[in-house]
Amino acid sequence: MRELADNFSIVYKHRELISNLVAKDLKARYRGSIMGMAWTFLNPLLTLSVYALVFSRYQRIEVQNYAVFMFAGLLPWIWFSSSLLEGVNSITGAGALITKSMFPAEILPMVKIISNLFNYIFSLPLLFGFIIWFDVDITLSILWLPFLMLGQLLFTTGLVYFVASINVRFRDVQHVLANLMLLWFFLCPIIYPKSAIPAELKLYTYTINPMAHLAVGYQDIFINGRTPDLFAISMVMLAGTVCMILGIRQFEHGRETFAEEI
Repeated sequence: MRELADNFSIVYKHRELISNLVAKDLKARYRGSIMGMAWTFLNPLLTLSVYALVFSRYQRIEVQNYAVFMFAGLLPWIWFSSSLLEGVNSITGAGALITKSMFPAEILPMVKIISNLFNYIFSLPLLFGFIIWFDVDITLSILWLPFLMLGQLLFTTGLVYFVASINVRFRDVQHVLANLMLLWFFLCPIIYPKSAIPAELKLYTYTINPMAHLAVGYQDIFINGRTPDLFAISMVMLAGTVCMILGIRQFEHGRETFAEEI
């Protein structure tokens, strides 16, 4: 627990630096592009269009208001996957900073997580636009959104710190992760409903899959207008807390060798 407390202390102490780096990261994403920050909305919208065409027209997945259903799970998945795929290189890609003895390496993974969190928040108006367009009722269940986001933040933070740390020594991690994220996406009920999961695979693809529970939780509050499964989400938060402790512990354990390995 000491590593966790130390990490939080460092992150809080350098919160202004993190804010500046997050702002710089968000601006750099679309620098030189004509559409600029509009890609924050266009990227998930184009992804949605592709999946909606394939799975509502060709594969014929029968879900009412399918575009809204999929968008509710797709946006948090983009936050999660982008944080991991960018975070895995947050240390190896900042060699000039890491070699400076006084630079707090702990803030680099957090910058990627927060940048993608803001992208998710900026995309929420687009989701609400879909909800209004398809005449889906917005209920008080929407008040559970911060609870779901907190659970996802804990889980994501732990994984990002873990993969960022081990990728310093084993650079294959970034390549394995890219393929793993594609598999993980299709194991989550984002483009298909939970009811479509075969009974014999439910334990492996849903029960022990935190992102699957989160995807269903988001669908519940945005589409079904009901309170998410609080037991499942509580278990996700517990798993996220454990994951964050282990991830930060691994990060702190390897921190002393970052400059040498890079």
